[in-house]
Amino acid sequence: MARRGSYAKGIAKREEILSTALDVIARNGYRGASVKELADAVGLSQAGLLHYFGTKEDLFVEVLRTRDRRDEAAAGSYRGAPLTGFVDVVRGNASVPGLVQLYAQLSIEAADPAHPAHDYFVERYRLFRSMMAELLRSRIDAGELGAHVDPDRAAALLAAAADGLQIQWLLEPELDMAAHLDYLVALLAAPGADDTR
Repeated sequence: MARRGSYAKGIAKREEILSTALDVIARNGYRGASVKELADAVGLSQAGLLHYFGTKEDLFVEVLRTRDRRDEAAAGSYRGAPLTGFVDVVRGNASVPGLVQLYAQLSIEAADPAHPAHDYFVERYRLFRSMMAELLRSRIDAGELGAHVDPDRAAALLAAAADGLQIQWLLEPELDMAAHLDYLVALLAAPGADDTR
């Protein structure tokens, strides 16, 4: 019995660490979130914190996964207009610049197949393109997007646009990422289609 309780406590502590890390990184950025600061925030030593994740990079990958789950839940609330949900997730990123910075930095570093975040980003992009292409197909079939749209290519372009706009926003915070992405989505609409993105 003690083992099961210990396991549950470990899971709870891991979730606490991830939630705290999300807040600290969102506020202080990728470079401003030291293992010491994160450990102090959850009442652990640095070694104790890393016991749950292995390395700082592994922790950061889990932070991004946690952020993704939250974003998916938020976007999922737009059942009737899922492309609007996608744009609103990007809009919400303006309130968490540190997480955008973490994502952008790790995505570049993860181009190295040996990086701990490599598999995360490969899988994330594959999943995004697949889900977005399916969503675009359904919108084309419903007459809401133009029949000229290639769903697979458009899905890849939407991912590229969202990530590229986030980098531009990090450099120029006055840039409205969501407005630009919303414009791109509108370009895909079929002539005369109502706005149920």
